[in-house]
Amino acid sequence: MADKQHVLTTEGLKKLQDELEELKSVKRREIADKIKVALSFGDLSENSEYDEAKNEQGIIEARISEIEATLQNVKVLDSSDLSTEHVSVGNRIILKDLETGDETEYHIVGSKEVDMKKKKISDESPVGKACIGRAKGDIVEVEAPVGILKFEILDISK
Repeated sequence: MADKQHVLTTEGLKKLQDELEELKSVKRREIADKIKVALSFGDLSENSEYDEAKNEQGIIEARISEIEATLQNVKVLDSSDLSTEHVSVGNRIILKDLETGDETEYHIVGSKEVDMKKKKISDESPVGKACIGRAKGDIVEVEAPVGILKFEILDISK
């Protein structure tokens, strides 16, 4: 079974590469030191410091594996290839809520770059999925727990 291709912006790729470097060069060393100190306490059967360090090591190694798997099957978006005719991953869009009149700007990104605080939403999210392929002026309907939400796409930019 082929792995899913992960779509990243240049910024998202750099962020993942930096995180991987940090985990491999700094965090691994820190955990090794914690384990070494915990081992010096003796009896491992009642050594909570050792257990905690080994758990942390497992979490870090899992994250390293996850990032490496993502980077092996990544497609980096070139902003110069982005169109503003139709919404696609990498575009910024301004949506108007047709019920409230509120306008919100979102950046459509791949699932590995989602950051709601920065209004980065996935192309796989309900709003992202509804907007992909649509044009400026289109009305999109998004199924939400509170019912169907309707938005107008006011602008599409790079």
